[in-house]
Amino acid sequence: MTSNAGHAALPDVPHPTPTGGSPLVQAVQALEGTAALDTVGAVLSRLSTPVTRSPGLRGLLQGRGVGHALHPPLTDVPVGLWTSAVVLDLIGGVGSREAARKLLGAGLLAAVPTAATGFAEWHDTGNPERRVGSAHALLNTAALGLLGGSWVSRGRGRHGVGVASALAGMAVATASAFLGGHLATARKVGTRDAAFDRDGVGPTLSRPAPATGAGVTPGSDDPVTD
Repeated sequence: MTSNAGHAALPDVPHPTPTGGSPLVQAVQALEGTAALDTVGAVLSRLSTPVTRSPGLRGLLQGRGVGHALHPPLTDVPVGLWTSAVVLDLIGGVGSREAARKLLGAGLLAAVPTAATGFAEWHDTGNPERRVGSAHALLNTAALGLLGGSWVSRGRGRHGVGVASALAGMAVATASAFLGGHLATARKVGTRDAAFDRDGVGPTLSRPAPATGAGVTPGSDDPVTD
C-alpha cells in the first residue's frame, strides 16, 4: 500500500498560503494554517499508538488486501445507523423509541473500528492535512459524546433529552463529515495499492509551486491532474 496523498514524499507545509475561494474554502484553509492544532495532533498521536505502532496492523486498517482506504466506506455504517435513529425519532412515534435506541447503540459500536481506520490513515499524513484530521477527530469525539449521552438518557426514560442530544450530535457529526470530505476529496488523503500508482489512471499528486500573488508560478504543475 502507498499513501494516495503521497505524504511519505511530500514535505510538510506548516504555513500554507490561503488562496481565497468561498467562505467555506477560506475557513478550511484557515484551519489548515492553525498551528495550535499541532498540540492536539501530538496528543492524538500518543493516544493512537496502539493502532499505529504495528506496521502490520496499520496496513490492515488502511485496507491492505482491499486496495484502498477502509475508513471512508466504514463511516457510512455508524452515520447510517444514527441517521435512521433520528428519522425514527422524528416520524416513528412512541412505538419506535426502543428501536431508535438500539440503532444509536449499534452506531456507537460501529464507530470503534471506524475510528481505528481513521487513526491509521491520519498516521501517514503531514501538515496541513494532519491539522484538519485533528479537528475532524475532535468533532467526532464531541459527536460521540452527545450520541452516547442520548443513548444513556433514553435508557433512563428521558426520551426528550435523548432526542435533543442525538440531534446535536448529528449536527456536530455533519460538520466533522465536511472536514473528512475535504481531506478525501480536496486533499486526496487516503491510502491505495501501489498498482494504482503505476497504471496511469487517476490523479498525480504533488505539492504545488509557491503562489505568486493570486496565482501560481508560471510553468508549475497543478497539484491534482486527471
